[in-house]
Amino acid sequence: MEKKFKFGPLKKRGKKEKASGEKTSIKLARFIIEKQNWIVSVFVAACLLSAVAMLFVEVNYDLTEYLPDNAQSGIGLNKMEDEFGYPGTARIMLKDVTLYEAKQYKDRMENVDGVDQILWCDSTVNIYSGEDFIHKEDIEDYYKDGYAVMDVTFKEGNTAKSTSAAIDELKAIAGDKGCFTGMAVQNKSLQENLASEMQLILTVAIIMIFTILCITTTAWSEPFLFLLVMGVAILLNRGTNIFIGRVSFLTNNVAMVLQLATSMDYSIFLLDAFTREKKKGLSDEEAMVNAVDAAINSIFASSLTTIAGFVALMFMKFSIGFDMGLVLAKGIVFSLLTVVFFMPAMIFRFAKWNEKTAHRPFLPDFHKMGRGIYKIRNIALVILILIVPFAYTAQGMNSFLFGNSAVGVSEGTQVYADEQAINEKFGRSNMLVAIYPNTSAITEKAMSDEIEDLEYVKSVTSMANTLPEGVPEDFLPYSITSQLHTDTTSRMLIYIRTKSESDKAFEYTNDIRDIVKKYYPEESYVVGETPSTEDIKTTITADNARVNVLSLISVFVVVMFSFQSVLVPIIVMIPIEAAIYINMAVPYLVGETLVYMGYIIVSSIQLGATVDYSILLTNNYMACRKTMKKKEAVVEALAMSCSSVFTSGTILILAGYIVYMISSTAAIGGLGHLVGRGALVSGGPGPYNLPALLSLCEG
Repeated sequence: MEKKFKFGPLKKRGKKEKASGEKTSIKLARFIIEKQNWIVSVFVAACLLSAVAMLFVEVNYDLTEYLPDNAQSGIGLNKMEDEFGYPGTARIMLKDVTLYEAKQYKDRMENVDGVDQILWCDSTVNIYSGEDFIHKEDIEDYYKDGYAVMDVTFKEGNTAKSTSAAIDELKAIAGDKGCFTGMAVQNKSLQENLASEMQLILTVAIIMIFTILCITTTAWSEPFLFLLVMGVAILLNRGTNIFIGRVSFLTNNVAMVLQLATSMDYSIFLLDAFTREKKKGLSDEEAMVNAVDAAINSIFASSLTTIAGFVALMFMKFSIGFDMGLVLAKGIVFSLLTVVFFMPAMIFRFAKWNEKTAHRPFLPDFHKMGRGIYKIRNIALVILILIVPFAYTAQGMNSFLFGNSAVGVSEGTQVYADEQAINEKFGRSNMLVAIYPNTSAITEKAMSDEIEDLEYVKSVTSMANTLPEGVPEDFLPYSITSQLHTDTTSRMLIYIRTKSESDKAFEYTNDIRDIVKKYYPEESYVVGETPSTEDIKTTITADNARVNVLSLISVFVVVMFSFQSVLVPIIVMIPIEAAIYINMAVPYLVGETLVYMGYIIVSSIQLGATVDYSILLTNNYMACRKTMKKKEAVVEALAMSCSSVFTSGTILILAGYIVYMISSTAAIGGLGHLVGRGALVSGGPGPYNLPALLSLCEG
């Protein structure tokens, strides 16, 4: 005779405690049913308000704004913005033009509203002297073989409306001769592409999820019910973002799909429970009371693990994690509230339709698969033990990108094509800005000359090297001097021959920073995309360990209290952590470069969203084990769980891969790929390895 199943609870709840808990849930269920019309009215009003409020939520496309307050590049940017403004930048190449024609284009472009200045070779060479009198090596960084390239600085930032309007006008002037790249162009392209892509992503996701629900439910009307309930939850979440004020573009565009994919389970749990109770011959009201009582614990446990994973993101010092974690956790809370309070009323309204459109189940009986999994459980566990060390090592050897350029320029976009064309012809151009005290023209000139002598420096623009020797600053108009000097602060524009994010870019930037600090030890900064990316890299890399530990601890605590056991959370988390390592090892094995934000965020998402699979299987096993032997309990638990795991997992897989295949934005597409593959991998180790772990750890 086998030993009675036991996992060692922390404490046993008495009968009074248990009865009191059941009484509370039943009381809640009766309240929801009695007040259903009032509750529906509240939800409808909230949806109308949210539909209006979501239109006023600002979207931020600048990752540098999420740097911590003590980041040097952030301090420098704030200093520059206070003194000079925060200029956007772009790079323009004109094709099939003579030197004289390029000069005409440049003069027209420089007069565009919103353009501050355009740096080209006419600042050092007299273009009108004729090509025969100009040495090619003097201008080859800006003109060669009928191609001209110019560096543009705008009066306002990369995401400003005036900058966007200026880019449109510049493109109109250049016509089909122009190629455009740079942060201002990338941000504009990002905004325009995301608007159309997210509409397509949501449309395809809804169609595919609807199809999956048709296969996994037993009535043709049930998918409409699920999507209606989730649609309300998503709308409430988006509308309440107005209280945050501004969210990142990454959060704004992935939160809807992730909320839909990660919280669909809750509505499935409730409807399944209601259907089981109805089969007992109960009235709709009594069936709903029993259904809420039966499902509410599973719904709370499932939602709390997901919330815990998202809340861990809020502790990132790179505060885009706080932004995304807050919105996603809030989305799960709204999904929970919508399912518990709003869905019962919708089930009553759909009840007749569900009966009329009922059909036979399309999913097979999973008992046969359960017996097969039980037979290979030990082999599967040995394979997992052998794979995990290699996966853990490989996932730590990935190559990453961190900054804005990793987000905005992706293969398949016009910006990417233009950037490749410009780089192929002229090489790369990366703008740095040195900010330092306005104390001495002699010191400034010495620093300017030393930086200009560096072999990788393309050009330097400062007041000291712009003014002819002996000419006072007052000789120039204020509109020019104000761009390089204020009463207390000076600015120097430095263009180096690197892309914005690379080891060389970081090395050269640090060299230039050392030179600036040599001449101006106090209150001096080097800012630009490369310094900001370097600070993002330092900050977000340190966040990784913190987020992973917090995710594990928070999910562990939720599962521990759900099962009243210390051992169960360890058992259920082992397969999911293994799946995370395997998911993150794949990019290294296939030679992909990851956007680090996606890497750190998906670890929490995958743990919080897919640990439900292990929890469900464990819960069913423990229930079956009370009356069955080990083998029968494993087979029955798998048969009971696989339908839900298949539905939930397939929805999450589809949601991730739809985002990956449609989005041209590297950060969003990469995030979708990791989510989709993570759900695919998590659906394997759980069912295949948990039976062996449960059997081994029993007692």
